[in-house]
Amino acid sequence: MNIFLKIISLFFALALANSAHSAQSILVFGDSLSAGYGIARTDSWVNLLQLELKKTHPQFTVVNASISGETTAGGLRRIGRALQEHKPAVVILELGANDGLRGSAPTEIEKNLHLIIGQAKQAKSKVLLLGVQLPPNYGPDYTRRFRSLYPKLAQQHQVALVPFMLEGIAPWQFQADNLHPDASAQPRIMRNVLSILKPLL
Repeated sequence: MNIFLKIISLFFALALANSAHSAQSILVFGDSLSAGYGIARTDSWVNLLQLELKKTHPQFTVVNASISGETTAGGLRRIGRALQEHKPAVVILELGANDGLRGSAPTEIEKNLHLIIGQAKQAKSKVLLLGVQLPPNYGPDYTRRFRSLYPKLAQQHQVALVPFMLEGIAPWQFQADNLHPDASAQPRIMRNVLSILKPLL
């Protein structure tokens, strides 16, 4: 009887261990573009991604740690705790837009993103970097330098890249501020991300 109980206990212990191992998180670490600013949370591309993965990759849970107004400096202060708490298999990193809108030095933005990616990789997380772009009124030189940050970092760290997360979004699919996509744009953003995310899963 004792042997039988030990076998049953061992079976359940292994089952629990396998279940814990198979459940993995995807950490979305961004700003208002990922936090669902100005739209219902259920309409956001992050929530749509979770719904899609439930059908195709149910072992993954999407955790949204995005904060409206977040900068790369703020993200750098938060990333360590987020990695420790969620232990993500994949980090989807979407930061830099607010830095750019404030005219921050591209070298500073690049340095902060470099350190965030480094911490994620050190935590054994795969990284998917989402590129963003600035409106043309910031001048051709600054917008070019800003835009080039993302492919440069992706190549340097050998991480996956969505060159421009808002690719294919029409002008009328933005909210009144002309910065944040509306609910109708969210499925396209989700598809832009998912197409590059899938090989990482």
